[in-house]
Amino acid sequence: MKKLLFLCCLFVGLATVKAQSTTDPAEKAKGLQKQLKLSDVQTTKVAAIYKESSEKFEKIKVAEKGNTNKMTAAIAPLRSATIKKIKAVLTPKQSVEYDKLLKDPKNVGGGWSDGWSPASSQ
Repeated sequence: MKKLLFLCCLFVGLATVKAQSTTDPAEKAKGLQKQLKLSDVQTTKVAAIYKESSEKFEKIKVAEKGNTNKMTAAIAPLRSATIKKIKAVLTPKQSVEYDKLLKDPKNVGGGWSDGWSPASSQ
């Protein structure tokens, strides 16, 4: 019974986080545009980076069959690569602000650091 209750709470928690976070690459890029004052060209480039990352994330999910431990290990290099690609699009000042966003605990799991989130809303 405790296990069932835990799984129900976990599902509700994940559904809530999912509802709060934007998973569409273009929308995520627009959010970052507002935060960092990106140009339209930068925003388009960031959206393409998010799209590519989300497609790779989906492949990882399929390959690891939802195994959280394996997915976490496989996602780490993808996250690093995504951040590196985004920072290459930014000005030095924007890059400093982006670093602050990445370190902000309220952005974890639904913020700018999750460039690997699914491209489609579920």
